[in-house]
Amino acid sequence: MDPRAMKATSVKAADDAAHAEPQALTITAASSNPKMFTLPWHKPLATWPADLLANLPRGISRHVVRFVHVGDEVYAMKEITRQMAEREYEILRRLQKLDLPAVTPIAVVTGRHDREGNPLEAILVTRHLRFSLPYRALFARNLRPDTAERLIDALAVLMVRLHLAGFYWGDVSLSNVLFLRDADAFSAYLVDAETGDLQVNLTEGQCEYDIDLARTNIIGELMDLSSGKLLPDDVDEIEVGNRLVDRYHSLWSALTDTDKFGPDEMWKIEKRVNKLNELGFDVDELEMKTAEDGKRVLVRPRVVDAGYASRKLLRLTGLDVQENQARRLLNDLDAYRASTWREGEDLEIVATDWMREVFEPTVRMIPREYRTQIQPAQFFHEVLDHRWFLAEKVGHDVPMAQAVQSYIKNVLPNYKLDSKAVAELNAEADSGVIDDEFTYDSPAGHSGDPDDDYNPDYDPDAAVWSH
Repeated sequence: MDPRAMKATSVKAADDAAHAEPQALTITAASSNPKMFTLPWHKPLATWPADLLANLPRGISRHVVRFVHVGDEVYAMKEITRQMAEREYEILRRLQKLDLPAVTPIAVVTGRHDREGNPLEAILVTRHLRFSLPYRALFARNLRPDTAERLIDALAVLMVRLHLAGFYWGDVSLSNVLFLRDADAFSAYLVDAETGDLQVNLTEGQCEYDIDLARTNIIGELMDLSSGKLLPDDVDEIEVGNRLVDRYHSLWSALTDTDKFGPDEMWKIEKRVNKLNELGFDVDELEMKTAEDGKRVLVRPRVVDAGYASRKLLRLTGLDVQENQARRLLNDLDAYRASTWREGEDLEIVATDWMREVFEPTVRMIPREYRTQIQPAQFFHEVLDHRWFLAEKVGHDVPMAQAVQSYIKNVLPNYKLDSKAVAELNAEADSGVIDDEFTYDSPAGHSGDPDDDYNPDYDPDAAVWSH
């Protein structure tokens, strides 16, 4: 296994016999946020007060999940058994060390008890992935008809990246993924690793089982959307499910196949590397050897990770964005370089001027109420698209400022989910929760006991902090 993942965390999940339930509140955290101690850990998560909660759409889960304000951060809290919480925290830490697309683990909280001393389930804490949405929230918006296909493409890329790293998912579905807009596509992030397992390498059977399970789950989820009138009528759920299988195998083949070249065809090696770069993957080294007949050369690339364009843009500008967004921004940077007659100048210098003269003035125009709704890089990309459509309509170039104002007025409102839509999505998400221990008859956010309210001065002396 990759040595980066071997010592990713001090948490080691164990069974009850080897690891007794802590008697005092214990918070094992990847980052020390003292505000964690002020939270009402003595209360079931479903009864936490509303003033702590962030009004964000939640995905369907088997467990109670809430988004909670902790100081300046928003964390996702999931109430599960101690063994599951510790194991998932450990796996997410390893995925983080490998720089794979998954939510960031913050802490695992065990040893929870109510005021009467009755044990409560553990809580897994992860950082909310800004600007991301569960798939049902995406379909609640005014999206393009091919949204389902674009989500499937993003999921295929995620599965390939995880499988290449040796991660067996075991429960692939749209519900276990968060999506970020990435120019005209989406990026997918793993959000639920309960059933996952990180190994040195996966067998073909493990990969195929993950793919088959994903196909089955996705077809069911899309049929559910269709029954709720959220899916366009012309979408074939089975065809979209089959698309995942095809896209996965196509990408896997592009990344792992061995090519055969003749001695006079070595230029094709560069073509293969360029193709992988266009897919967003970096090539660390090439394994080349002569075939048994001595007449051909076998070449297999060693792909290290996705993010070729995003790393280049980060190096030039300091912007940390999604891969397709980075590619679009780099294209605009190249266009700026050509339009200012600076092809012979260092790209780093041109990039600094492009940031100051083009990118930053544009994204500063994002209205305040939308700054938590859309990434600056996505805003910039969509303004460029909108400007092109305006220019095509009027038959001449349109100033950037005019394009921004038109976009804000006519397109940006589609991003907003009103509070009613969020409430409906969250009620639907909660309907699938399995809770064998507690029932809550009082309104969400209140326990029914006036003496059991949230206490911001909660005494941490009895708690244990492990970092």
